[in-house]
Amino acid sequence: MKDKIRIASGQGFWGDLLEAPYQQVTKGEIDYLVMDYLAEVTMSILQKQKNRNPNLGYARDLPDLMKRILPICLEKGIKVITNGGGVNPVACADAILENAVKVGVDKLQVAVVLGDDIKDRIDELTAAGIELKNMETGEPIIKIKDKILSANVYFGAFPIVEALENGADIVITGRTTDTGLTLAPMIYEFGWDKGNYDLMAAGTVAGHILECGAQSTGGNFLGDWQSIENMAEIGFPIAEAFPNGDVIITKHEGTGGKVSFETVAEQLVYEIGDPTEYITPDCVADFTSIKLEDLGNDRVKVYNVKGKPETEFYKVSCSYNDGYAATGSLTYSWPQALTKAKAADQILRKRLENLGLKFDEIRTEFVGYNATHENLATPIDEELLNEVVLRVAVRSHDRDAVKRFGQEIAPLILTGPPSVTGFAGGRPKPSDVVAYWPALIPKNLVKPKVKCLELK
Repeated sequence: MKDKIRIASGQGFWGDLLEAPYQQVTKGEIDYLVMDYLAEVTMSILQKQKNRNPNLGYARDLPDLMKRILPICLEKGIKVITNGGGVNPVACADAILENAVKVGVDKLQVAVVLGDDIKDRIDELTAAGIELKNMETGEPIIKIKDKILSANVYFGAFPIVEALENGADIVITGRTTDTGLTLAPMIYEFGWDKGNYDLMAAGTVAGHILECGAQSTGGNFLGDWQSIENMAEIGFPIAEAFPNGDVIITKHEGTGGKVSFETVAEQLVYEIGDPTEYITPDCVADFTSIKLEDLGNDRVKVYNVKGKPETEFYKVSCSYNDGYAATGSLTYSWPQALTKAKAADQILRKRLENLGLKFDEIRTEFVGYNATHENLATPIDEELLNEVVLRVAVRSHDRDAVKRFGQEIAPLILTGPPSVTGFAGGRPKPSDVVAYWPALIPKNLVKPKVKCLELK
């Protein structure tokens, strides 16, 4: 058993810094590179891509990235773990293997975790009495069954552990929890017992700190953000993990950003509900038990994490079509920029009403004044506003209504208040509204499967 492993975060979402994984594998020593690509909306986007082309449905920049870093990883013995397989991890693995051949790699094992996609099982499950009720509304999934775009179970760390035990150099998964990507190598390397919930929670907390990439090393920092140095070359976080569950969060020397008590603590409270019950497939972590110690030199110790047994359910993330939407904008200049924008909004709404168009929602923002804070925005002397962007969005199950809205924006240029500009890109067109349906499913109804692919 190793006395320490170094797990590096390489991506916090699909679209994160392309250079980050390369920097992580070249600027210092690490044992694992973990990359989190998925969010709820990402799954629906990937499913749409797969529907159009059965060879797609994964993070398409991942194979090119692996082509670049794979020789380095193999030379250094760095294993890669990622959920960038999206809704088509096998196709992703195939693309990586093809690129491996192109860079002269002749021996590589890629493991794929399957079984999380239950979209084709919805009829079977509902017929068996599994209602997959919306966790927020309590409604059964049968209500939106014919509109479902994707339905994926959140697996945890143990399918990845199995893949590592089988000798995988790269592990590609679908909808695995963000935290499971980091917890898995700790379980594998240290031989942790899945019944030791304090250790499961310690690894889960480390994963939570790494999951958003540079958000724990000074990115998006709400504290003294101006003190964060060299954000142009910000270093992504690394977890130095120990067999007893202690973890030190750090980054490569010479990189920008900052690891401090404050940056780590701020990431810890990101996207958590009840801090005493952070629920994952592997355990329930108590975030109120966590202790932090700033060791200086961009090193923060995380310890004393307590955990409880996992629940009997997996979470299911479903997406479905819920109508259409469109957004249009115009820019009004000083003087009286805000007054002009408000008048234009009222003119537009009256015209939509006169046309008898029905919308589920119409939202108006005055960018430069209240787009962030809405009704909480502090009143301001509009003489101080050089310009205001009027941004109006509509949502409806009537596509024709949304389409006509898009045709009513441009006419405001010559039939509304003066000093207007900023209309570009043509008429706003209806686009699908993708809604989120969270549900629970008994774990005994879903089984992960590990499939190994390799070059020999």
